Amino acid sequence: MRHTLRFAMLAPLALATLCACSSTPQPYADSSPGDDWPGFGRTYGEQHYSPLDQISAASVARLGLAWSFDLPPGNPLSSPVEAQGVLYTATGYSVVRAFDVESGKLLWEHDTKVAEAASPRMRNAWGIRGLAWWDGKLYVGTQDGRLVAIDAKSGQQVWSQQTLESGMVASITAAPRIFDGKVIVGFGGGDYAAVRGYVTAYDAATGTQLWRFYTVPGNPAVDKDETTKMAASSWTGEWWKLGGGGTAWNATTYDPETDTVFVGTGNGGPWNQRVRSPGGGDNLFLCSIIALDAKTGRYKWHYQFNPGETWDYNAVMDMPLATLTIDGQPRKVIMQAPKNGFFYVIDRITGKLISAKPFTKVSWASAIDLKTGRPVEDPNARFPDGKEFKLWPSPMGAHNWLPMATSARTGLVYIPTTDMAATFNDRGIDVQHYSRKPGSDNNNAVNIGYATPELLGEASAFLQAWDPVTQKQVWKQPDFGVWAGGVLATGGGLVFQGQANGQLRAMDDRTGKVLWTYDAKSPVLAPPISYRWKGRQYVSVITGSGTTQALLDVTRKLGLDFVSQPRRVLTFALDGKAQLPANPAPAPLTAQPDPSFVADQAKWTAGIMTYHQNCATCHGFYAVGIGTAPDLRASGAPMSAETFRSVVHDGALISLGMPQFNQLSDADLDAMRHYLRARAKDLAAGK
Repeated sequence: MRHTLRFAMLAPLALATLCACSSTPQPYADSSPGDDWPGFGRTYGEQHYSPLDQISAASVARLGLAWSFDLPPGNPLSSPVEAQGVLYTATGYSVVRAFDVESGKLLWEHDTKVAEAASPRMRNAWGIRGLAWWDGKLYVGTQDGRLVAIDAKSGQQVWSQQTLESGMVASITAAPRIFDGKVIVGFGGGDYAAVRGYVTAYDAATGTQLWRFYTVPGNPAVDKDETTKMAASSWTGEWWKLGGGGTAWNATTYDPETDTVFVGTGNGGPWNQRVRSPGGGDNLFLCSIIALDAKTGRYKWHYQFNPGETWDYNAVMDMPLATLTIDGQPRKVIMQAPKNGFFYVIDRITGKLISAKPFTKVSWASAIDLKTGRPVEDPNARFPDGKEFKLWPSPMGAHNWLPMATSARTGLVYIPTTDMAATFNDRGIDVQHYSRKPGSDNNNAVNIGYATPELLGEASAFLQAWDPVTQKQVWKQPDFGVWAGGVLATGGGLVFQGQANGQLRAMDDRTGKVLWTYDAKSPVLAPPISYRWKGRQYVSVITGSGTTQALLDVTRKLGLDFVSQPRRVLTFALDGKAQLPANPAPAPLTAQPDPSFVADQAKWTAGIMTYHQNCATCHGFYAVGIGTAPDLRASGAPMSAETFRSVVHDGALISLGMPQFNQLSDADLDAMRHYLRARAKDLAAGK
């Protein structure tokens, strides 16, 4: 089938109207020439595509490092932005930096002082995934819930708004998105506390709140907002006491033609629907795309990927816009490859599903019914009657938040894909009496009906080119490990993607052939960007591993650890001649002497559960360090009950990125300390 793809282009009248609303709309138009990369996906349509072609299949062999900048410890997994010859980054606890594009000189640094807030909202030290530029200002979210506007020239704060409601245990990790002189942001936290999701739009110039849309209903007896009136009938029990989840912690897309904002929503909180909504129901608007009126925030339509979601199959992945020729007719669409393993093409005017096909191995459903838009689920997928179900994809997702790219040149979508399973059951779970401690972290929500994922053996990752019209794979390139990095496509016929083994590569966009590689000496998982300044095209990317369970001990295998792992801003151009220094030697991994320790099986079992519920995301499965936080098998803290409590429970190191887990009981702390001492003994024995 012949087909074409083109991005949503602003009609002259629409462009004139948009220009009347703001002084600088052009960089965000999908039709812009690509000189700047002002937002996470470059343009309103979030395609992660640059039309620039100076760096091409013919010239990429000349691509070299122009400059680099070493970042301090902290989560670096973030996408930069660029505007008017200045590159901006946000990493760690939302520290923003500005660099001269040509020289790499640091122009200024702005610390949002997240660590000083010492907030219990700062869960798991996720870091910040990006920022946005608009009309001379930068916008960044913080882990304690603020949306901060910064003057792009001086680095001084212009305004700050606390986006979280009183008492919420949540944090902002997403890059804010810009539309029509407004800035929109959501937050994350539904996995860890009683959180009700929402998104909020602010005036980009003043920070004045303009509207708020709740993504799941509240208590029908108290809350009278639009979502509660529409969606409460799709929930059962007293879900609001557990929060509901549905947080919009990553992607938002804007269509200026229809003045519509599209919001991707997260999984249920808690995961297990039998706990969250014991009588079943679709549980709107979990795992959905919601279309909202950009001026008012009023509901237009929604499409739900997983009605009654129960596997952490959130739908917060990037949602690019395009116009596809399907059956001879142009269709204005929005596309998504969510966690659940199906690729969806949806009419963005009506919300009607056009097509959906699996892009990797899927076991939970055999198909998506095009008449109803609903999945045809495997009858055992919800692990009934204590049965165990092997779920493909795992909760890590077939595609997670690291973005795919959509090329106007080829009409293809390039999806970073993970092929991995998990086993689910809820044996031994008291679904009728589960509770979450109000106003505090509670990771037990994550482990309801969730067994340890099979990260090794069967698991793999790859980058694939996908035809959104025929819904077929065009080519596939294997990846390193099980965590696939973000993608950039360009008008030069190239697809850029990094790997966990430190290799940044450029591939032919039509064949997948690798044309260029660069050894970054550190994991390259963040999405690259490309832009032009003074006639020269650049590619920039941030290196270093971020907080993710999927890496396991990849960085250790590469000879990297939390201390020695380089975290850098790299910028490339044709004929670049800069060189990276050799990596420092990794710190020796030696267990602390602990001759008095005697393992107790009951404590060990309780400790491994508590550890994996609270600590594995940063410190690694089975306490094997993954490079984003210290390896606790070699730490002295577990050797002292007083020190361990001070760090874990009381938050003594919160300013260094170690969150406070004050919901843990003395018994929890004792069991976890016991487990870590056992793991230190294993390390000393070479296990």
